[in-house]
Amino acid sequence: MKKVFAILSLVTWSLVGNAGTLTQSHSQGKFSDAEIEATIRAKLAKSKIGKDGLQVHVKNGIATWTGTTSVMQHKGSATRMAKTAGATQVVNNIKVSDDAVQKAPGAAKVEPRKALVKPADVKPN
Repeated sequence: MKKVFAILSLVTWSLVGNAGTLTQSHSQGKFSDAEIEATIRAKLAKSKIGKDGLQVHVKNGIATWTGTTSVMQHKGSATRMAKTAGATQVVNNIKVSDDAVQKAPGAAKVEPRKALVKPADVKPN
């Protein structure tokens, strides 16, 4: 049992030691604003939504997104991206273009439904 623990400790130490990019905050699960923002920007550069030119700023662990997109799903993707990067909260001010809203499934102009209200049964006294 001690040998297994020693081997696991050695493997873990070598992995963490070779990573080189882990900081004290990463090991504790707490990230600085700069770390969160850098992680988001790295993810954004690799993602399809990076082409939208969206802007992100992180302060006190809160990521704030701004910009416009022509793809409705990109707004939700930006929120998930910030959360997985370590943001404690996300303020998503991304505007979706009117064209994208019209093309969205279920966005057809439908008349509001009228409620059918049945009269209450009134019993005579």
